Amino acid sequence: MTTEATLPSTSASPTARQVWTRARGIALALVLLIAAAVAIAVVRSDAHHGELDPRSADPYGSRAVAELLADRGVDTRVVTTLDEAVDAVSPDTTLLVAVPDLLTGTQQTRLHSATADAGGRTVLVASGSASVERLVPGVTADPATSLDSTLSPACDLPAARRAGTADTGGIRYITHLTADTCYPSERLATLLRVPAPSGNGDTVLLGAPDILLNDRLDEHGNASLALQLLGSRPHLVWYLPSLADASAVPEDERSFFDLLPSGWLWGTLQLFIAAALAALWRARRLGPLVPERLPVAIRASETVEGRARLYRKANARDRAAAALRSTTRTRLAPLVGIPMTRAHTPEALLPALSAHLQGDGQSLHALLFGPPPDDDAALVSLADRLDALEREVRRP
Repeated sequence: MTTEATLPSTSASPTARQVWTRARGIALALVLLIAAAVAIAVVRSDAHHGELDPRSADPYGSRAVAELLADRGVDTRVVTTLDEAVDAVSPDTTLLVAVPDLLTGTQQTRLHSATADAGGRTVLVASGSASVERLVPGVTADPATSLDSTLSPACDLPAARRAGTADTGGIRYITHLTADTCYPSERLATLLRVPAPSGNGDTVLLGAPDILLNDRLDEHGNASLALQLLGSRPHLVWYLPSLADASAVPEDERSFFDLLPSGWLWGTLQLFIAAALAALWRARRLGPLVPERLPVAIRASETVEGRARLYRKANARDRAAAALRSTTRTRLAPLVGIPMTRAHTPEALLPALSAHLQGDGQSLHALLFGPPPDDDAALVSLADRLDALEREVRRP
């Protein structure tokens, strides 16, 4: 006899509304992430594109000072590698290093060795504690920056006296060397000129880049100070340290990750964090099992046939025989007065069956608790014998 489930037949495919309900949170998070990335990119590209680059006309660029220097006969050349900067050093050249803190220790030491006795001028813009001690031994950067941006010269340096007040407030410097200490903030200089040990060369430490920026050049004495500091020699080499400079890391120490820009690494980390948060948000919480209605009606005979095919495909005669014997013992136990809890115990089931059938206990033990059959024919024979045993027990 076959049985059928009485549940209505329904579709297992989710509807469009269900799909939207499940995915709308992730979609909203992705939209917000993309919008934030675009907004940050727009703001940064608009405000800081070409910062301290003499070719850039953006507010944070330095094209205006380069044009003014060109009118006074000073040619400006931009270099992006340390080799180019070192080769350009000469007595009639001013070398400006835009971001000294980007240089590695090896690069800083090499640059100092090249400029120490060259006889030219070296201008270091906002050189902090990461670079100043190697580039200018004997000078240290104070951890606290200037609170004021616009300062008075308060020194005897001719360029500073002629320029007057200027926006040099930024990093402050401490030194025991003989030097011109100008534009002090709380008695610490924000502009320092250190003469070379020999010759006419010198090094100028500028605490802030403001006097070189396009949008600040026309304020106070910024233009005058910038032109005097950068126009003392006929040639100006503007060094913009680059991540692509091969001298930043020795070849034998360079790895794959050293070749990746830092932005890609930070972006990858943010994506991993976003994925982890999404996984936590969407993860299933442990709770009681919820019964689910079957989507279709399935005949009991189809379930039996399907499981039988699986057993046959896996050649699992032992599992099939165990299932047949277990089911038979479960049905026989109440018929002979044995509790269900002891239906699979030979010591309880076999004596009751023997007394009911007046048969051989050994043959019953082999039938109900014996070894698995060796082949398919033996499995079929076992099923027939178990069926016959159950009919005999049920016979009045």
